[in-house]
Amino acid sequence: MRDDATVTVGEAGDAAGLPAKTLRYYEQIGLVIPDRRGNGYRAYRPSDVHRLRFLKRARSLGFSIEDCRLLLSLYRDPDRSSAEVKSLATQHCDAIDLKIAELRSLRAELGRLIEACHGDHRPDCPILDELASRD
Repeated sequence: MRDDATVTVGEAGDAAGLPAKTLRYYEQIGLVIPDRRGNGYRAYRPSDVHRLRFLKRARSLGFSIEDCRLLLSLYRDPDRSSAEVKSLATQHCDAIDLKIAELRSLRAELGRLIEACHGDHRPDCPILDELASRD
């Protein structure tokens, strides 16, 4: 793609590996603002496609939309401090670690319930009993 070339929403989506619906959503929330052609169609520049690829990668790492907004802002800021970026990434990593710990705890509890259930023709079931006893 030439620096002055533009592509349609479908072509930009293909180039970034994102569905057109996601591109329209990113436009709606102001993450990427494509130009408009005379006929009203979106016209994505190479810089827009690059930004979309950036967003796809950030989202694949689990960053929230607001985190992505901040990351894009930092990416565009030549005076940024890498400490800001590292801090955001560290906070996100800490949140992932917390989620992993929560999931491990849930897995252990569910495993205990599965082990306690006979899984036979009888109607009594510790799994259902446990679910019914929680508020």
